[in-house]
Order: sequence, then structure tokens, then C-alpha cells
Amino acid sequence: MVNFKGGIKAWKGHSVSGSAKMGMALLKGNEDPAEIVLLAYRMEEAVRQFYASSAAATDDPDVSALLGQLAEMETNHKDRLFDMYQSIEDSPLDRENVEADSVSPVLEGGVPADELKAHKRSALPATEDVLSMAMMLEAQAVDLYLRYADRRVDHEAKKILCQLADEEKAHLYSLGALLEQKI
Repeated sequence: MVNFKGGIKAWKGHSVSGSAKMGMALLKGNEDPAEIVLLAYRMEEAVRQFYASSAAATDDPDVSALLGQLAEMETNHKDRLFDMYQSIEDSPLDRENVEADSVSPVLEGGVPADELKAHKRSALPATEDVLSMAMMLEAQAVDLYLRYADRRVDHEAKKILCQLADEEKAHLYSLGALLEQKI
């Protein structure tokens, strides 16, 4: 069990913000499960790039190491998404082609990359702030995938979206455990 040192009442980190429509334009509703997985893959790559560039931009070695660890978590999630993609697509692209087309203007949860980059310098001064921001992104991702699933009638697509939400919940739990270790 993760305590989070005081629970939600003690939470002083980044909050999930944005309109209920944030990120909803990314899927039109007619995508097949493979297209959904590729969208998730692209968002994971966008957040991985954000963590990697933030790690390079900070002078704090502890924060840099943590951001590197977060980037590695996203790489691992991309690996699982690629395996999922290959298992559901009849004629899957190879990893090189997926990577070549993996630039996304939004991070996990539909958060615009430009919006987060604008706040990068002030929002990442300490380990706790980095973990708080990462937890916010994961919570946004859970929310987005569940909102997508609610709009779908295609059972297979709904199942994939719920599975993606569950994976993001697992990331959120891992970040909570890491927060407990670090603070």
C-alpha cells in the first residue's frame, strides 16, 4: 500500500487540469485498435522526449537522474505498446517505421507539448516537483483513455483503451512508490 504521506489532503503537487475536451480530438472514433495503440505509442515518445530534454537542461544531478529514469519508464512502455501493436495488426509496420512516424504534438493524456515545455523551467526545480508533474501526466492519460473508451461501441477498441488506462494506472502507482522513496 502506498501512503503518499498524508493522502490527497496533503497533495501540493501539480493537479490534473484542462477542459474535459482536452485531447479528445486526437481520436475521431473510427480508428481500429492498431491505430489507437500507435497513437498511444506516439504520446509515450513525446513524453519520453520531454523527460530526456528536461534531464539535459537541469543542473541538479538528482533531478537529471530522476528524469532519465522517467524517460526509461516511457521507453519500456513503448516496448509493451509495440508488442501489443504487432499482436493486433495483420500487417504491422516494423519498429523503424513506427519510430519514424512517432512525433506527436501532445504528451500522454492529451497535454499539449508546447504548454508543458513553457512551464518546464519553473516546474522542475526539485525531485518532488518532477514526480508530481509525472503523476499529473499519468493521471491525465488514465482519464483520456477512459473518456475515449466511453465513446466507443467497438468492443475490441474499448478493451484496448481500458488496457491502456490500466497500464497508466500502474505507472501512477510506480510513481507513487518512487515519491515515497524520494521524500
